[in-house]
Amino acid sequence: MTKKSLGAFCSVGLVLCAAIWGFAFVIVKDSLDYIGPVWMIAFRFSIAAFCLGLLLRKKFAGLSKKTFLRGMLLGFFLFMAYLLQTIGCKFTTAGKNAFLTTVYVVLVPLFAWPLFRKRPSWYVFVAALMSVSGIGLLALKNEGSVLSMNKGDVLTLSCGIFYALHILFTSHFNAYDDPLLLTVLQFVAVAFLGWVCAPFMDGAFPLEIFTNARVVLSVFYLGLLSTLVCFVLQNVGLKYVAPALASLFLSLESLFGVLFSTLLLHEAVTPRMLLGCGLIFAAIILAEVVPEVVKGKRQS
Repeated sequence: MTKKSLGAFCSVGLVLCAAIWGFAFVIVKDSLDYIGPVWMIAFRFSIAAFCLGLLLRKKFAGLSKKTFLRGMLLGFFLFMAYLLQTIGCKFTTAGKNAFLTTVYVVLVPLFAWPLFRKRPSWYVFVAALMSVSGIGLLALKNEGSVLSMNKGDVLTLSCGIFYALHILFTSHFNAYDDPLLLTVLQFVAVAFLGWVCAPFMDGAFPLEIFTNARVVLSVFYLGLLSTLVCFVLQNVGLKYVAPALASLFLSLESLFGVLFSTLLLHEAVTPRMLLGCGLIFAAIILAEVVPEVVKGKRQS
């Protein structure tokens, strides 16, 4: 297979990854009627951790304390992100949940400034302003004379903070550790935190889900496809596809989320919401693609 055809194949894989993640918002929204959000996290990441851990079992032989601790820290960020996102999806629409989650793309370069002393360029601040404007159009609503946002939207926006921290520290730790080993350690950490927190946050173990084939299939979809397969597609795709193009493909997750939620859950989408989605998506492209284009011109 030539480099060009390999790149094209991986590009299709990244779009497939975005579609799987987009459909996952519908799966999560539908399953929350039968299973608590934290139990859902515990189940999906246990499945992903077991399967990937089985494939990478030989890598654990040389596991160092530093690598273990780094994996646990990344797992904590990932757990908090999924926790806020999943609970948020319970109180807002799947489409809004999909778009509001992608705000982390703009937060990454902004957080890199104080954490790693990497001052963002002007277009990041423009993207942040566009994103905030889009959030206002998408999530804010008039209640009398006051503009308000429901708690599902607030939780979803908060999850973007932890996704941004997860991405920044993953990028930083990848320079020292095997990315796949860090990935499986993250899965283990998220699964462990899920099992510990679920009884306190969601109540007793949901035995009834094992009698509901629809929920069982949903959990396996989230564990095998949305978690395990998507991480593999993303890691392989980023190796053979230019970062700017890869980021654009992956950001289609939000569009797929709105599309599937509208078609399958019959969620209403107003012109104002579409404008908000458009601004957020434009901010994502500006924050992700422009830096790579500028970098490419400087190197040419």
